[in-house]
Amino acid sequence: MLSVKTCNGRYNVALVWLALVAVLVTGCHKEGATESPESKTFVLSETMLKTIILDTVEQRPVNGALNLNGKIVADENRLVEIFPIVGGNVVEVDAELGDQVKKGQVLATIKSSEVAEYDRQLIDAQSDVLVAQKNLAVKQDLYNSKLSSDRELIAAQKELEKAEAALKRITETFSIYNFNKQSEYRLKAPINGFITDKNITRDMTLPSGHSESVFAVAELDEVWAIANVYESDIARIREGMDVVITTISYPGEQIRGKIDKIFSVLDPDTKTMKVRIRIPNKDFRLKPEMLATVKAIYHENKELPAVPASAIIFDNSRQFVMIFKDRYNIETREVEVYKTTDDTAWLSAGVQPGEVVISHDQLFIYDALND
Repeated sequence: MLSVKTCNGRYNVALVWLALVAVLVTGCHKEGATESPESKTFVLSETMLKTIILDTVEQRPVNGALNLNGKIVADENRLVEIFPIVGGNVVEVDAELGDQVKKGQVLATIKSSEVAEYDRQLIDAQSDVLVAQKNLAVKQDLYNSKLSSDRELIAAQKELEKAEAALKRITETFSIYNFNKQSEYRLKAPINGFITDKNITRDMTLPSGHSESVFAVAELDEVWAIANVYESDIARIREGMDVVITTISYPGEQIRGKIDKIFSVLDPDTKTMKVRIRIPNKDFRLKPEMLATVKAIYHENKELPAVPASAIIFDNSRQFVMIFKDRYNIETREVEVYKTTDDTAWLSAGVQPGEVVISHDQLFIYDALND
């Protein structure tokens, strides 16, 4: 038991009580003082450390992007339009729009009086050759018997050569245009590819001298993306520029390429200039007339510290990043964003190259440090 002894040797009860209160106050003060500043410091757990992503601030050239509207089209150098060379009645159509066809495959058959005329010419040419051959044989016998002159023999030989040339010409016509002896003209695919246009139906009558194509066949293992550039953006466009192409059909899938041709004229209706990007299409996923968004990447004449765009935190109209030094030392840093693309943010103030930022799951840490 605590007691206090006075100078006259007596115990003063009042002093005892004062001493007891002082002890209690001291004890309460010590108990509250056990919460040191370190006990309130944020420490990143081992589990959280495994889920975050760290990126180093890098000094990089500033890039910009132009968003252009466009579409997928067939390569004009790999597209063939098919025209009928004779008129007549369409008796068979063996291919439809979108079909994949092989070179030499019959696409349609036309029965034509013009082909019948070619049949007559073929028969006449064959007969002329037979007559010329017999005439030459007779002249040769007469010449051998000294009953005919050299001139007559040579004339007979010339007649045979002319008849054979006429027969060869008409035979090649049958071969080239796929005529047969039933007065039919067969339209065949000139290349491997896909039917991208079709303007013919069964029982249709095609007039002689039909000037419109009835089929178009295109190879689609490589296609073009044609994009429209507005006048205000023309100065930024260059051949060889990197582009990223996206389509409605495959959202989230990015196709990378380069501008390989600039068409240096403006469309009088849209007042836009067209640019072309070649795209490999081995699996034929991209189809002609698909809508496409083309993002053309251009470079500015400056370099700034760059971080992943996902590292930027927006709060109360201000922008922040989380600077990581170690799991015990994480700082909230306000920054100024100069420009942002889909995946990169360039900062004009707030960070230095070589510093490390958290670019994934940093919002949880931001809330824990700033609430």
